Amino acid sequence: MLTFPLTAVRAVIARGIADARANGGFRDPHFGLSATDNRKPGLWLVGDHGVYLLSNGKLAEGAKPLVAYAEECDPHKNDDWFEVKRQTFGGDDGVDFLDARGLEALIAASPGCTHLGITFPEDALQLTMIERL
Repeated sequence: MLTFPLTAVRAVIARGIADARANGGFRDPHFGLSATDNRKPGLWLVGDHGVYLLSNGKLAEGAKPLVAYAEECDPHKNDDWFEVKRQTFGGDDGVDFLDARGLEALIAASPGCTHLGITFPEDALQLTMIERL
């Protein structure tokens, strides 16, 4: 399981929405989906050099998106990040879209929780709310 502090998840969602308002909408990581498929508030779960959440709002020229690494798979803090990525996200690079409205509903329905947990059962993605003291 990979975990993300809810403060970081909320910050990435907020930044994506702010970037979208300032710069004309949301980015489509798959280039070619219909406007309703991915051009809405959300996060991209990215697996490449670590595993992280990335805001999806369109960016100003030269700006960088806000990124929140999984606690277990941050190459800046975890020497075995590649093995963790391979065991959780998989060996290939990739992107999955997480709808912001669905995440916000999940967070609201789980008062007291502090982290978003993501597991990767075969051909699926499972989100879990976690309370850490």
